[in-house]
Amino acid sequence: MSIRVLIAAALAVAGSVALAQQGGETPSPEGASVYFVNIADGDTVSSPVTVVFGLKGMGVAPAGTEKENTGHHHLLIDRAPFGEGEDGMDEMMNGLPADDHHKHFGGGQTEVTLDLAPGQHTLQLVLGDAGHVPHSMPVMSQQITVTVE
Repeated sequence: MSIRVLIAAALAVAGSVALAQQGGETPSPEGASVYFVNIADGDTVSSPVTVVFGLKGMGVAPAGTEKENTGHHHLLIDRAPFGEGEDGMDEMMNGLPADDHHKHFGGGQTEVTLDLAPGQHTLQLVLGDAGHVPHSMPVMSQQITVTVE
């Protein structure tokens, strides 16, 4: 393989990684963060479990609201970390699906009570803009694992 082919391949991969880190078109302010208020990685909980969402450096607004430095919460349950896996690039650029693994809180809600089966579950928060698309530089929590008794 020629050095030109190797360089072109490396640039393509680097461009894909940079694009994946960008998210959609709506900017997020530097330092914005989303987090779990009442649970942490490794916690053992009982079902139903109430999950409280925290947000720093931005405001919460219902889906469809076009207001600078705002967004609404999405909770990812039992799936690959945001931006990874088969649909990672698509969800970064085009928005999050709505299904059992992607809960939307487009009304501006900041908590939810979930019925989770006994066992381990992963949870991650991702802030979406007016159209459910993650911000450019996505505002997302670390994925945590909780055990339901």
